[in-house]
Amino acid sequence: MKKIAGPIRVELAQYRELASFAQFGSELDADTKEKLAQGERIREMLKQPQFKPMAVEKQVVIIYAATKKYLLDIDTDRVQEFENGLFEYIQTKEPEIFSNIKEEKVISGQTEQLLVKAIEEFKKTF
Repeated sequence: MKKIAGPIRVELAQYRELASFAQFGSELDADTKEKLAQGERIREMLKQPQFKPMAVEKQVVIIYAATKKYLLDIDTDRVQEFENGLFEYIQTKEPEIFSNIKEEKVISGQTEQLLVKAIEEFKKTF
């Protein structure tokens, strides 16, 4: 979890800084716009319903998708919908991803390949 979630702190800090700066400036370059979009998606991805804790393996999967920028082309208001659909897709098509993460406590190379494939396949249908 630490390995996957590590970049989130830095990206959220950059997002907050750029968001406050962007209020004053009207023209933003492409890199700044991408960082702002990435920060918005990460904030949305981190939201969880109250009293419904998410399993660690699911947290790892969605944090992986967010940090590897698979959510950039998803509208911010549809991130939660994407998240739920991705979990359902993995549970039905590639359940070994969740079990591997739960058992190994890391994302091995083989599990990462399965996860990337599952995310890309689900995005085609989303």
